[in-house]
Amino acid sequence: MRALVIDNGTLVVLERPDPTPGITEVIVAVRAAGLNGADMLQRKGFYAAPPGVPADIPGLEFAGEIVALGSGVTRWRLAQRVMGIVAGGAQAEFVAVDETHLLPLPDEVDMTAAGGFPEAFTTAHDAIVTQGALAFGERLLVTGAAGGVGSAGIQIGALLGAEVTASLRDTTKTPFVESLGASRVVSPDRVAQAGPFDVVLELIGAASLTSGVLDSLATDARIVVIGVGGGATIELNLLGLMSTRATLRASTLRARSREEKAYVTDAIRRDLLEPLATGRLTVPVAATYTLDDAAAGYDAFQNGGKAGKIILTI
Repeated sequence: MRALVIDNGTLVVLERPDPTPGITEVIVAVRAAGLNGADMLQRKGFYAAPPGVPADIPGLEFAGEIVALGSGVTRWRLAQRVMGIVAGGAQAEFVAVDETHLLPLPDEVDMTAAGGFPEAFTTAHDAIVTQGALAFGERLLVTGAAGGVGSAGIQIGALLGAEVTASLRDTTKTPFVESLGASRVVSPDRVAQAGPFDVVLELIGAASLTSGVLDSLATDARIVVIGVGGGATIELNLLGLMSTRATLRASTLRARSREEKAYVTDAIRRDLLEPLATGRLTVPVAATYTLDDAAAGYDAFQNGGKAGKIILTI
């Protein structure tokens, strides 16, 4: 198969052996694969793939069709349209994935857009719903709101009946995030004045937390950090957290166990597949690139300023 390979920070397309399915795995012919921040870090040598995962083929999400089944697979069939998450290796013509980490791809959803759904929406849902316990009528803040996870977070918050505030540096993206369900858009330096917030989906990290987020918390607020592009280290005033009884959490998805990933996949199946099929959730696609032009796609992601997902078509 043809695969995108990281070679000392350079992206090249090489021939690699086709994967074979384990007992509970399926092989998917990948048609589209979304780019994520983890891919950028892996390219720079900062985010190694877990054991048992292709070490130099990036890609955490995909959409395609099933072309082979492991001997123990019971819930899927050949040629079925699917999408899912893996710990790496999705930016290739074929990928092996555990059957419990797959989602059926509704017929109404475009295959290319679906390539950007699993990682972004699973990450946002896990942070906002499972960890943040966002409830109807609560106030959600999404920082760095115009990217893939941010745009997913806005839509999930609006779907749950929350009042969603989006934090943006680039005010030209205001109409975009409003179209996704943000009821208010503020610049990072105005976050404190826009609060208080019950749940914060923190996608920027240190720069965002210290410039207003920690001063914008409602009583019993929940902050979930899933991005640190703006820095990973802060000086934290614990008295501030104590006064609001706030909770500060952080997580990643990639290194979780098979069982944990099955759990979060089931949560997406339960909560988000029907809204995706009916158009209440969408995957905004900022740009698409072919596998051969993947380096340009990575550069576009790294340069920032995108609205939605960047997708590789395979």
